[in-house]
Parts: sequence; structure tokens; C-alpha cells
Amino acid sequence: MELQTLVDEPVVIALAVLVLGLVVGYVVGRLNEELLRAAEVPEAVEGTPFERTAQSLGTSTVKIVARLSSWFIYGIALLTAIHIAQLLPTEAFWQTIWTFVPQVFVAVLVILVGFVAADKAELAVSEYLRGVKLPEVSIIPRIVKYSVLFVAFLIALAQINVAVLPLLILLTVYTTGLVLVGAFAFKDFLVSSAVGIYLLLNQPYGIGDRVEIGDHAGIVQEVDLFVTKIESDSKEHVIPNRVVFEDGFVRIRD
Repeated sequence: MELQTLVDEPVVIALAVLVLGLVVGYVVGRLNEELLRAAEVPEAVEGTPFERTAQSLGTSTVKIVARLSSWFIYGIALLTAIHIAQLLPTEAFWQTIWTFVPQVFVAVLVILVGFVAADKAELAVSEYLRGVKLPEVSIIPRIVKYSVLFVAFLIALAQINVAVLPLLILLTVYTTGLVLVGAFAFKDFLVSSAVGIYLLLNQPYGIGDRVEIGDHAGIVQEVDLFVTKIESDSKEHVIPNRVVFEDGFVRIRD
């Protein structure tokens, strides 16, 4: 009878719920970590600044996401235990917590994914533009990164019911300004890409042709969307396609 009374005590039930939550949270965290590794997430985020920062702190992106799921369950278990033990009887408060905690979890997860996606986007754009010898190009990967982060923060704030209309207006202004400023600042880049499209479609000269572009003459080694590479006397000249448009070219016939 005394044992039954002890088992029915709210504090004992609360402790049991807390212990169960700790066990379930740990198991779920380990399971999520294994699933993320099986999905090759470590390889996908390898080399990103976020992953390097995580490794410098003795952890990794996969472990952070897995532990996030564990701490979410720990938090739910703790709140449930406190509620069962009737330590804080305010019902409205706990109703707010039950609604708010999942939203915070999703918001934090969105921000983590946003950081990783932003880093990957920056690396991908940098790799794609590596051969472009235009000074304006170096800023493009950063613009892509912070644009992805801005969108991620918008989504995260929307998850916790923060009014995002002013931020959406700011995003619209930012995008409009980016287009206007970009059109002016990257006019050489845009001209080079437009000429590159023309060269790739019409192929007025191709790989192996001997050409003269501006002050440079040599054999064409590569033509891409932004630059033409020619080689002469063991030197490779990387010429922006806009120079082809501005100065023209001469194809030398042997």
C-alpha cells in the first residue's frame, strides 16, 4: 500500500518521466547521428567554414544537429516532469511553452541548415568562378552566402511567429538595390558573359586556332563563358571576353 502510494506521488512520476526522457533523448541523438552519417552528410559539409568552426570546437555539424534533437527531447521531458510535479501550477504558462518549444527547435535547425547551405553555396560559386580574372567577381560568392543566410533567418523568425513583413520589405529593397548596383558594378562581368555566350554559340574561333586579341597572340587553349585562354611562348594569357568585344580579334591562318 505504501509502495503504491509512493509510486502515485507526482514527484516520483516526474522523476521517472525525466529519466525516461534522458534515455530516449540520448538514443534518438545517437540514432540521428548514425542516420546523418549514412546519408553522407559529413562529406556534404566537408570544407565549409561552419564545419571548420565546429571542428575547432571539438565537434562537427552532424554532432550539433544530433545533439539538438537530443536536447529538444531533454527539454520536453524536463517541462513534463515540472508540470507533473506541480512545481509551477500556471497552466497558461505551460501551454505557451508547449507551443513555443517545437517552434524554437525548428527555427534553430533552419538556422543551422542555413549556415551550412550558405557555406556550400559560397564554395560552389567560388569554384565555378575560379577561372574568371575579373576583380568584381571576388565579391559574388560573399553576396550569395549572405543572401542565403538572410533567407534562412527570415524562415527561422517566421517559425517563432516574429513579424517578418518589415524584413520581407527589406529583402525586396536589398534585392532591388543588388540588381541596380550589380548592373553598374559588374557591367564588365555581364559584358564578358554575354560575349562568352555568343562565342560558345557561334564559335568564330575554337581550341587550336591561332588568334590575335588586343596585344596578345597565340593558340586558343580554352573558351568559356567569361574568358578566352590563349598560349604563346610557354605563357598562358587569360583574356576577359569583353576584350574580344571591345578590341575584336584576328584569326591567323597558317
